[in-house]
Amino acid sequence: MKYSSVSWFLCKLLLVYLLSFSIQTSQANPHNNFLQCFSKHISNNNTSLAKLIHTPNDSSFISLLNSTIQNLRFTSPTPKPLVIITPSNTSHVQACVLCSKKYGLQIRTRSGGHDFEGVSYVSKVPFVILDMRNLRSIIIDVDNKTAWVESGATLGELYYRIAEKNENLSFPGGYCHSVGVGGHFSGGGYGALMRKYGLAADNVIDAHLVNADGEFVDRKSMGEDLFWAIRGGGGASFGILLAWKIRLVPVPSKVTVLSVSKNLPINETVKIYNKWQNIAHKFDQDLLMVVRFLTVNSTDEHGKNMTTIQATFFSIFLGRVDKFLSLMQTNFPELGVVRKDCFETSWIEMIFFFNEFSSEDKLEVLLDPTNVVKGYFKGKLDYVRKPISEIVMVKLLEKLYEEDVGLAYIQMYPYGGKMSEIPESAIPFPHRAGVMYKILYWSQWEKEEESERHMNWVRSVYNYMTPYVSKNPRASYINYRDLDLGTNNEKGPISYEQASIWGKKYFNKNFKKLVQVKTKVDPTNFFRNEQSIPPLSPRFL
Repeated sequence: MKYSSVSWFLCKLLLVYLLSFSIQTSQANPHNNFLQCFSKHISNNNTSLAKLIHTPNDSSFISLLNSTIQNLRFTSPTPKPLVIITPSNTSHVQACVLCSKKYGLQIRTRSGGHDFEGVSYVSKVPFVILDMRNLRSIIIDVDNKTAWVESGATLGELYYRIAEKNENLSFPGGYCHSVGVGGHFSGGGYGALMRKYGLAADNVIDAHLVNADGEFVDRKSMGEDLFWAIRGGGGASFGILLAWKIRLVPVPSKVTVLSVSKNLPINETVKIYNKWQNIAHKFDQDLLMVVRFLTVNSTDEHGKNMTTIQATFFSIFLGRVDKFLSLMQTNFPELGVVRKDCFETSWIEMIFFFNEFSSEDKLEVLLDPTNVVKGYFKGKLDYVRKPISEIVMVKLLEKLYEEDVGLAYIQMYPYGGKMSEIPESAIPFPHRAGVMYKILYWSQWEKEEESERHMNWVRSVYNYMTPYVSKNPRASYINYRDLDLGTNNEKGPISYEQASIWGKKYFNKNFKKLVQVKTKVDPTNFFRNEQSIPPLSPRFL
């Protein structure tokens, strides 16, 4: 009897040891465990594992990782993923979710790689990149004026494929041809048609998503609350967005483009700007006019080299040049626009123009997301609800002299039009009625060792503008992510109060509803990053 008890005790000790060893081994090899799990889940799939799974042992791993990193600040020596998965169908995405969840790995989902802070491909904890580049199909339905577009497609591909079917249809997204639609739509997405039709997210009518349980859902099965959240609330908080059904909008056969630069004394420049800031948000919905300030090298009347502030006014008018010139003469004669400052073109050629491609390139270059100029950059954003005084504006522009010539710019983008008609609670994007324009403070440079200096310039300009922009909260835009605004804990619980620091700046009153949706669809906070929406902890439910 005594011998039997001792044996049983030793057996229990052995079982505890083996279980402990198994757990430690599992924790110590999340990479291998994930790969085994993923391979098992897709064992009945005909896709070659070599086309799906990319590990640090592969010779092409670094080139694949860096291929769509747009901000070179995050190429080295940032933590690398344990593995990169390039799915080609829904089951691959489901397997990645289930196996990452099982072995405690975070997922970073990358469409175009344009995240300002690299959050779509960088993490300080063990993680997997789900690179959506092979999910890029686009199906256009001209008769119903809709399209299905997968998240790995780019804006350039989308615009090209729409124009291929019908040049009088397009979609109200952004300008940059290499931006992936997955992140762009889920954060809002603004562009040349914003004042006419609203944001990209305002024109999404269905979506396909893999949720935290690895389930495939569409608008009907996910429910209206989740469908609301992923259109402007940042899809990475709620699941993996596979595809979007979008509403196409009419565009005219010819649009008028203006690009005119003014190299004037700063006081004269500011007077023109002052007129712009008071009328640009009131223009006809068919007219969008943006202004950008930067420093340029020039010469004075004696031929002496000098640095001046250049103001460039970009405009897109949904109509012919004669009507545009009439509008300018009536509403903004101070700009002095004449016919030679403008040209008429098709909508798709306008997209080509604003991407600054070579004149030797053909429209098909829109299909090539690798045709981009990469650099190190930092951007910060503000919204303006009251006019900025000329005195403040002079001091703001003078700060451009503190940066290297031509590296930095300050850009103003007008709101109004359709944006003022859509309620701020319609989708999570809250920047609607009352917003005159937004300001982007930007610097881009070539040498990694100069990063801190240039980033500090952007921060100093942003700090200077504190009293003159939106307040309570000082608003920002999730697609122009800014980790300076605050971040979540890397591991463990995230308090509502902590996340509110940055969350209300992006989403204002909509942040509370986003947290409620998150609590319902992902209570364990599987989909998380430095600025993901947190669920409420059980004690607050």
